[in-house]
This record gives sequence, C-alpha cells and structure tokens, in this order.
Amino acid sequence: MKINGTAYRSVWRDPADSRLVHIFDQTKLPWSLDILDLREMEQVAHAIRTMQVRGAPLIGAVAAYGLAFALQSDSGDEGLARAAAYLVETRPTAINLRWAIERMAARLAPLAPAARVAAAYEEADAICDEDVHVNASIGRHGLDLIRTLWAERAEGQERLNILTHCNAGWIATVDWGTALAPIYMAHDSGIPVHVWVDETRPRNQGALLTAWELGAHGVPHTLIADNAGGHLMQHGKVDLVIVGTDRVTRGGDVANKIGTYLKALAARDNGVPFWVALPSSTIDWRVTDGVRDIPIEERAAEEVTHVSGLDEHGRPARVRVTPAGTTGANPAFDVTPAQLVSGLLTERGPCEASAEGLRALFPDLDTTHVHARS
Repeated sequence: MKINGTAYRSVWRDPADSRLVHIFDQTKLPWSLDILDLREMEQVAHAIRTMQVRGAPLIGAVAAYGLAFALQSDSGDEGLARAAAYLVETRPTAINLRWAIERMAARLAPLAPAARVAAAYEEADAICDEDVHVNASIGRHGLDLIRTLWAERAEGQERLNILTHCNAGWIATVDWGTALAPIYMAHDSGIPVHVWVDETRPRNQGALLTAWELGAHGVPHTLIADNAGGHLMQHGKVDLVIVGTDRVTRGGDVANKIGTYLKALAARDNGVPFWVALPSSTIDWRVTDGVRDIPIEERAAEEVTHVSGLDEHGRPARVRVTPAGTTGANPAFDVTPAQLVSGLLTERGPCEASAEGLRALFPDLDTTHVHARS
C-alpha cells in the first residue's frame, strides 16, 4: 500500500543495515508519520505492549524480528527459550504472536547456536513475505463475495455499504490487511463501495487508523459512533459487515476488538451478512470454546476515562472525559460465537465458521502445534 504515493510495508528491514528494523509508531497516527528504529528485543516488547505496533498479524511478524535480536546476544538453547517466553507474554489475546514465536523456535532449535541468528532473520523475513501473499489472497476471495453482493443489489442501489470495526487494514498486517483487503480490491475494480467506520472506543482505531487508511486510498467512508451500527442495519443501510480477528477457535468462535459481538448480534437480527477475514495463522487449533478459553486482555482504565486527539491549535492532547474519581474497566476484546458468523474468509477461500468448515479447508494443518506453515 502507499502513503503519499510511496509504497510501504508496515515492518521492513533497513536496506543499509540488515539488523535494523523499522515500523510506524501507530500511537502517533494519523497526526504524524513517525518511523521507529528497532534493534533490541526489549524495544520490540515495548512497542507491542504500548500498541506502537498492533494488529494480530503484524504483532507476530515484529515479534519474530524481536527473537532474532535476542539471539544476537545469546543464541544458546536457554537464550532461545527465555526470549521466546518473554515475547509471547507481551500480549495475551492475539494468537499470531504465539504462532510466530513457535514457528521461529521450531525452525531454530535444531540448528547449532552459531547458525541461529542468520536463520532467525531469514525466517522472520519469510513470515513477512508470506503475510503479504496471504492477505492478498484473502482480498481476492473477499472480492468475490463483494462482487456477488453487488450483482444482487436492489434496483436503483448506487453503492454497496460495508461496515467494519476496529482496524484490520494494511497497518495491522505487513501489507494489504485482512478485512480491508477485499474493500481495497473492490474499490480498485470499480465497485462503488462505501465504508461505515466504527470509531472503536476506547482507543479509536477506527477513527484514527481505518479512516486514515481508507482516505489515503480514496475509498469513500463515513465515521460513525460505535453504537450507530445497529440503527443503520435496521434501516437497510448496511449490506455487509466484515471484521478482522485476533484469534479464531477450532470451532469457529471469533475473538476481536471489544464491540464486535454486539455488531454480530445486530447483523443476525437484521439479516446482514457478518464475515470475518483472517489468515490461517490466526486459528488456534488448541481451543474449542472461545468464551471460556480465550484470555481477554484487560488494558489500562485510562484508555476509557481519557481520550486523545488534537487541540484547537492542532497539537496532540489528552483529556479526561469522566468525573474525577470515576474508575474504568477496559476489556480489550470480546468473543463472537460461531453461530453468529456468516463465514470465514481465509487465504484458501471462504468456509463455514465451524470445526467442520475449518477442517475441510485446512486438513493439512496440525491441530496440536500451529507452527507449521500454511
């Protein structure tokens, strides 16, 4: 994808220094385009915890480089195990982080310690390159869905209205995105898509990141309050809901940004298709019941009690929106049961959100260890 006409990935190695990795500081978007330099595992862990880097696929890719950094100072078995455990704990809900670290460890453990650093960078590069390919495939399969909906549109309908939640675009992956990839491809192919962008409180990833991405690409969009989605569906103003996900169970339950479950309920009540876009690395084959077994990250209460934006002078500012002394609770994700999901969009195509649907599409993936390449 491009920013001001220049093509970027969301993570890349410096062409002049192969052990320097760059990412965008997503906490500064859209106000400024700040590029961070990463050289150490602790810098990677900090970026993940503070959401300077976010989005399940991108977290996994950046963490892979973090493991490579760690091995530069200790490439022995204990060093590998210690760094892997440290990185996996940085954020608990997104399964791509664990998937990437387990894949790295499986690749590196059989090697002699002296060979591990070079192999770690190669494997991290491969994870990034595969993510781009996978997301482009998700986009093409999602484009088929959008084309079908457009072909079946009501007489006189001038645009296809798609609602999304949080940010599942290219800035949440290495490139293309998951939920937004089909939208970009539909727009580029001439289908008149319009996107309802949920603001996505409390961190406002929709307002800050999705709106920024869509605007930069020229996709028509309108920002709405999180609670407006059900109203729009009731009045026939949403043709499709498509979201990303941080973890999908082997039975098709979907963990995504808080508020996704309510959108799925509204979509079911109003007969609106509710689709989830994901790479196979987001499937957790070891978990069956998402509500019971997926750990939900509880983030700082200040994300709820305060908001950030620009003041009247165009300067970044943070203000409190609650009375002094009011506390906040901040579960970062919720789980949408499989029965509310119309289908899953993967790199291998669409499938039913069920154990049978996933197994039919991915019969070759080990359901005990998820480090195998998809």
